[in-house]
Amino acid sequence: MTTTETTTTAAVASDPELRALITQFLATEARLLDEGREEDWYELLDDAFVYEVPVRQATEPRSHEFTQRGIRVKDTKAHIRTRIDRLNTGLAYSEVPPSRTLRVVGSIEIHGTEAADVVRVASALLLYRQRGIDTWNDLIPVRREDTVRLTADGPRLLSRRALTTETTLGTPNLAVFL
Repeated sequence: MTTTETTTTAAVASDPELRALITQFLATEARLLDEGREEDWYELLDDAFVYEVPVRQATEPRSHEFTQRGIRVKDTKAHIRTRIDRLNTGLAYSEVPPSRTLRVVGSIEIHGTEAADVVRVASALLLYRQRGIDTWNDLIPVRREDTVRLTADGPRLLSRRALTTETTLGTPNLAVFL
């Protein structure tokens, strides 16, 4: 990283207005998903959105845990549209009845990029999930690596890489968005 890039990144990370904007964006996104408002959440996605949930390799050192050898989910915005449309049919049986969720987002770090209108955002997510017919619940801890485009209409999620803490997920399906 050059001195200019370091200075820019430090300025972005310490900008209180940007921090408030990104923190509010992540909180709004979590609330929309927790309330089952996927259509509204979808509007927060950039047209170039890519969503990825790689498999953590337990036998690898930390530097190589998330290789491209295993991917749980790799969706574009068009794939997300299909998933939401399927949820709305009532025939997505992994979500009948729908999951009740609570997302807690924290440990937010914001970094600049080469593009003036794009920032990298690292955050931690704890997702509590329970379905009305199940006696058990899930607690899914995740580290997220996002890129967010800053637009005149507000922030738009450009990409998300959700890194699960667990190597083997205890949940029977991953039909909810991380």
